Amino acid sequence: MAPQHAVPVPGPVVDASWLAEHLDDVVVADVRWYLDGRSGHEAYEAGHIPGAVFVDLDVDLAAPPAPGEGRHPLPTPEHLAARLGALGIGDDDTVIAYDDAGGAIAARLWYLLDAVGQKAAVLDGGLRAWTGPPTSGALETGTVHRPPVTRRVRPWPPERFASLDEVARAARRHDTVVIDARDPDRYRGVPNPVDVRPGHIPGAVNVPFAGNLGPDGRFRPAEELRRRFAAVGADERPAIVYCGSGVTACHDLLALRLAGIGDGRLFPGSWSAWESDPDRPVAVG
Repeated sequence: MAPQHAVPVPGPVVDASWLAEHLDDVVVADVRWYLDGRSGHEAYEAGHIPGAVFVDLDVDLAAPPAPGEGRHPLPTPEHLAARLGALGIGDDDTVIAYDDAGGAIAARLWYLLDAVGQKAAVLDGGLRAWTGPPTSGALETGTVHRPPVTRRVRPWPPERFASLDEVARAARRHDTVVIDARDPDRYRGVPNPVDVRPGHIPGAVNVPFAGNLGPDGRFRPAEELRRRFAAVGADERPAIVYCGSGVTACHDLLALRLAGIGDGRLFPGSWSAWESDPDRPVAVG
């Protein structure tokens, strides 16, 4: 049954015990996706948190890839409203997103919903942290279908996103910290199967999203996260964050919020948009 009222969340991440207590009061979204081509939907069907709907990164949370827009362009507000409405996620629902990658993919759904003012959070530790309520099994199989709903179309707030030209200006002027959330090898320009032109935006600093997590796969304490971002000046200057295609960058944006620094801006096209323009310079090392 759909929740009748949005349930307040304690923060942008919730732990498994909180979710178990509020499982009937929220909409749980499974946002598993794999860069290596494995099927997130097949993983979902094999076992997911009870009641969870599957949210497809490629179909629901992105527009089709396009030249200059990257591999996961920002969906139009109309597209997001239609897709989430078809999944039965209403405007007033509280959404808890999870994956099996420490929130690396789930953070994209959190960021988009948070940007339009909807209550949402990421399950800290993801599927690995879930044990389920004492009275039920940990996981269920198959596909959950919620009744479709009609959502309002809410425009993207410009202060939460940055265009390619805005990123280029910020990197030149150094009045904004441009953060690359990819792993260090991709930032340095080590050849890899994903990046056509390996390297990074000149002037960008590297804060790999994986470093936001501790050995247990959960987010590090707020003070540790604050030190990570303060080391690159993000506690004193506005931040724009990018990654390969605007997905794992949201993990850094979530960590900025957890650190108490505030809201950065997402560069949706990210490296896949930047590298597709041969006139854009590439830095290595």
